[in-house]
Amino acid sequence: MKKRLSIALMLFTIGVSAQESDLPKNWFNLDPVQNKVNGVSTEKAYEYLKGKESKTVIVAVIDSGIDILHEDLKDVIWVNEDEIPDNGIDDDNNGYIDDVYGWNFIGGKDGRNVDKDSYELAREYKRLLPKYQGKVKSDFKKKERAEFEYWEGVKEAFEKIANESTGQLQMLENIDSQLKRYNKLFEAYLLTERVDFKAVEKISSTDQVILQGKGLLTSIFKATDESLSLDSLIYFLGEDLKQIRTDAEYSYNLDFNPREIVGDDPNRLDDIGYGNNDVIGKNTDNFHGTHVAGIIAAKRGNSIGIDGVANNVKIMALRAVPDGDERDKDVANAIRYAVDNGAQVVNMSFGKSYSPNTEYVYEAIEYAASKGVLLVHAAGNSAENIDEADNFPNDNFGRKKNWPHWVEVGASSWGEEDDYVGVFSNYGKKNVDLFAPGVSIYSLAPDNGYENADGTSMASPVTAGVAALLLSYFPDLKAEQVKDILMRSSRSLDVRVLKPGSSEEVKFSQLSVSGGIVNAAEAVKLAESMNLKKGR
Repeated sequence: MKKRLSIALMLFTIGVSAQESDLPKNWFNLDPVQNKVNGVSTEKAYEYLKGKESKTVIVAVIDSGIDILHEDLKDVIWVNEDEIPDNGIDDDNNGYIDDVYGWNFIGGKDGRNVDKDSYELAREYKRLLPKYQGKVKSDFKKKERAEFEYWEGVKEAFEKIANESTGQLQMLENIDSQLKRYNKLFEAYLLTERVDFKAVEKISSTDQVILQGKGLLTSIFKATDESLSLDSLIYFLGEDLKQIRTDAEYSYNLDFNPREIVGDDPNRLDDIGYGNNDVIGKNTDNFHGTHVAGIIAAKRGNSIGIDGVANNVKIMALRAVPDGDERDKDVANAIRYAVDNGAQVVNMSFGKSYSPNTEYVYEAIEYAASKGVLLVHAAGNSAENIDEADNFPNDNFGRKKNWPHWVEVGASSWGEEDDYVGVFSNYGKKNVDLFAPGVSIYSLAPDNGYENADGTSMASPVTAGVAALLLSYFPDLKAEQVKDILMRSSRSLDVRVLKPGSSEEVKFSQLSVSGGIVNAAEAVKLAESMNLKKGR
């Protein structure tokens, strides 16, 4: 289940963003010393590597779909050379017909695509309801009680959120109506097109309607962001309302089932060949996947748009993440497809709180380990400690130690006024390996566009890009060595920061295993030193 930012947190984030006017668009690739921003020193790394040969590395991006025709991406898209395009035949006998650029696990044979899907919490509630509704613990034998207790947790969580969503919708609709009403009133009263906190605060009147409006707006401005206009407040409130209405219509709707588009048997986990070859995701929102792919691989040095982190990679497009929660079956099969078709790095900028088929996903993760493939995963945007809160997939389920080929990534910021951490980022001294830039990241958008985006979803591809860079110039490295290099070369910060989701100050080093931020230049130096030792 993807948790969204509350309006207050959204507004706070936008308030911070107002200070970004001087922030370089490519800040995540810049150097902390030379450029005074907490980038990962990509450009500095390439200075060290000048004159060295590199090998093409395939990076699989499991996401919402990718605009493979984008001007800054089309030259770096992986092509399955063993497949003849559009002949309706599985030429390479891998189980997927016409999979020229990758595969779409959430598409149908008729060309339709899943856009929105429900949250896993809702799907689990619906699955377990007939079996456990009206039952109590004593109705079950001891060995049967584990699933019943799981059901109790699902039931409590689903019904709480469903009730809260109904209440929030009514409350926010009322506030939205009031804000729009008073915005019109005060635009006329103040003879201005911008109603803001300062203007409202100066109002002096004996009119009860004006005073009532002043009181309401003053309290809302103080509770959110005093620097924004009322128009901006209305806009962001409207975004929250859209999300809550979407939750009601799709995310928590027990009757919503877009899986009929795919036409597979959801219970057959080891299916292959279901879906279609539309990796762009026609008639769906593929912004997320396009943005992620651009961070990793946007063509460097072409004087167009941006430069991605890695300069000699091919992006394998795997569509498996809808607007809602991804299915375990699709995640596992996408990982296996990536491994079987030559990917050395897999980026996974998604996550959820429930995973009914976890073991099938972990079998795929272990399969990737057996083939030496590095998996890079976003830690999530719930401002939670994932040492304690569930965030799937992860690399520690039922195991004594973490997988050496899995990298879990939190989101760092550029460092304005000691602000080193994304306010939304999950963290964890045991289960988040390191941090990477994930605030105000400028990358690709569909239809040759470019936009900023925030999230651990952006931090993960920064890290995946650095990993691909290492594998490109040091092709003998194993997946576990790449992770070790990333961890050991990360840039430590001796600073105290606000722990995401709270006002508590903690040492930055306490938020992850490594205690640092990815640094490409230092990673290259470390890889080079290892290479020299090996040569001896």
